[in-house]
Amino acid sequence: MAKRKKNHKKSLKQNRKPKERTEKYARGTRSYTMSHIHGKDTAIEVEVRRYLFSRGLRFRKNDKRYPGHPDVVLPKWHVIVFVNGCFWHAHEHCAKHTMPKSNVEYWSAKLLRNRDRDHEQHAKLAAMGWRVIDVWECELEKNVREKRLTRLYYEITEEATTQLPAD
Repeated sequence: MAKRKKNHKKSLKQNRKPKERTEKYARGTRSYTMSHIHGKDTAIEVEVRRYLFSRGLRFRKNDKRYPGHPDVVLPKWHVIVFVNGCFWHAHEHCAKHTMPKSNVEYWSAKLLRNRDRDHEQHAKLAAMGWRVIDVWECELEKNVREKRLTRLYYEITEEATTQLPAD
């Protein structure tokens, strides 16, 4: 009898239809929605800029003269700040960066290209004499935001004054 129940359960599992995923958007709406996602003035960028401005720092935003169009350029301190989303910039060892389960080849190649391009841009900026600071989306969660922003301010101002001038 026990054997018969097992086989019955097995046959029920085999006869099940695969779950169909319900689409979140109507046909054609996804493309329209994705086309309106932009790479600048994101919520986390605005949060960082608002904090820096409130602390008296003045900066340029999204300056196209520099590799990577940095989110914040502080010429007085010779510092460039990139505010990166953990997913789009493939933040290593971060819970917010997960590889999508569908179309894996495309996404892994795209996100690795993004990461490689970031490294190249950082190297070019460093060669131009800029200090580059990355602020990650996960560092701006509510429980750690104030600490990270304070540290960012310190990295910009204090470290600039402690460095010896180049000959």
